[in-house]
Amino acid sequence: MSYEITNMIIDDDFDSEEYVTAEFIHDQTNYSITFKKADLEIINAWVYKDGTSLPANLSDTMIESIRDDIKKRI
Repeated sequence: MSYEITNMIIDDDFDSEEYVTAEFIHDQTNYSITFKKADLEIINAWVYKDGTSLPANLSDTMIESIRDDIKKRI
């Protein structure tokens, strides 16, 4: 399983929750996935196709791999 994280945004301006969003490319398709920063619980995932965003159906293996990468980076 290969992907490349192209951007990571840490939203820490919220009073209650902080979030981490990772944008990545997998199979020449752009995705983004957002986690709660505190426990890296997944909030949402999007796939970008033809100028629109749709909910992404990512495998548990892919989500865990990205979560591990994010842990290393923050």
